[in-house]
Amino acid sequence: GRPASACVLGIDLGTTSVKAALLVGAEQGLVVAESCSRETQAHTSSLEAGPQGVEQNVRRIIRALNECLAALPQQQLQKVSHIGVSGQMHGIVFWKKDKGCKWTERGTGTTFEPEEVSHLITWQDRRCSPTFLSSLPLPESHISLATGFGCATVYWYLQKSPDFLKSYDAAGTIHDYVVAMLCDLKKPLMSVQNAASWGYFNSRNKSWNTDILKKSNFPIHLLPEVGDPGSIAGRTICAWHGIPKGAKVGIALGDFQCSVYSCLTERTDAVLNISTSAQLTVSMPLGFQPPETPDPSSAVTYFPYFNGDYLAVAASLNGGNVLATFVNMVARWTEELGLQAQESAIYTKIIKAALAQNDSKLSVHPTIFGERHIPEQLASVTNIAVSDLSLGHVTRALCRGIVENLCSMLPVQRLMETGVRRILGSGSALARNEVLRQEVERIFPFPVVYGKDVDAAVGAAMVMFHRK
Repeated sequence: GRPASACVLGIDLGTTSVKAALLVGAEQGLVVAESCSRETQAHTSSLEAGPQGVEQNVRRIIRALNECLAALPQQQLQKVSHIGVSGQMHGIVFWKKDKGCKWTERGTGTTFEPEEVSHLITWQDRRCSPTFLSSLPLPESHISLATGFGCATVYWYLQKSPDFLKSYDAAGTIHDYVVAMLCDLKKPLMSVQNAASWGYFNSRNKSWNTDILKKSNFPIHLLPEVGDPGSIAGRTICAWHGIPKGAKVGIALGDFQCSVYSCLTERTDAVLNISTSAQLTVSMPLGFQPPETPDPSSAVTYFPYFNGDYLAVAASLNGGNVLATFVNMVARWTEELGLQAQESAIYTKIIKAALAQNDSKLSVHPTIFGERHIPEQLASVTNIAVSDLSLGHVTRALCRGIVENLCSMLPVQRLMETGVRRILGSGSALARNEVLRQEVERIFPFPVVYGKDVDAAVGAAMVMFHRK
């Protein structure tokens, strides 16, 4: 019984930007009526963890969110009945329940500003060394614990800076925080998707490993309650940016699952996404249950999806961020030589140079950020010949290395066994880099379809639309 003109708002709180999308139902299906994106520029230094810490300023993230919504048309926002929220998984932010935010009146309606809130310790955080992780109790979960996972970060604070934890009585991912503030939840509510990404969560019985955690003095009170993805967390307590008070807000979802949801229509499709990091994903058969215990050496993780389904995911920590690091290195070298070049100009030129080189004997293993299943194995370059030292050769080999690395994690043979018939290619790095696209087509023996881009904000809105 919803009004025909009702809108659904989808929000994605990403690693580098915030995106909002308004979806409306039309005869041809769901249509994105409006969308807006703002870079957060939220990265900040970590007082406790030093250079190993990767943290973001929550105030800047919320400022970008407010800017996004302020840029959307008021008359559309006033029609919003449901809000879907997704964001970067694994990370953790702490806050005080009764002082999480402050609501203020603005020209475009009421907005909230973070108050007693910690930095967001992101999925890229490296403070938990392999030695530290091996000292922690074994989880009863199908997912291996890794640095950057919420529960691992809590253990780190428990050992290194216990006073920090005493300042807060609530925790969640950044998107759990936003949902908690919008609905004024007394206890944070987290989806199975986000809970699994924190570690120490059993996806089969949908519960935290409380017995294991209690034995090692883990602050259990910081763990959110857990609900099913697609369920409603609450209703907006204020007319937020003109969105009516009482709009239904969905439980916060994993950005990865929402990205896949936005484009995956056939079980025989695999999704290859290369943005900051990179993922190759395929649906598991109906009724699949993950193993009881994790295989730390396995490159494939099973992510809870929707309606009890799972995705098999090769989630690489090395994607567009590798190219960005390479471009930054070239820029720094250029600067040290007393010359100036914009990183954007360097990026354009190296891609052009690589397009001129069809092949390269160079072999680049691009894992400068390690991988969760082999954190100690970093990048290497082999087979270096004098003939292949141009920027074009190096860039071509680097792009191939990124795709080959992903393919080694979830091999072609396994994709065939799962019944994959085509690949949906998506993500910002793939969209703007023709060399990467060429390498994808060279390495995978399936038709590759581009243009049906993954979009976590759109996916989050679609989930809410289909649950209405």
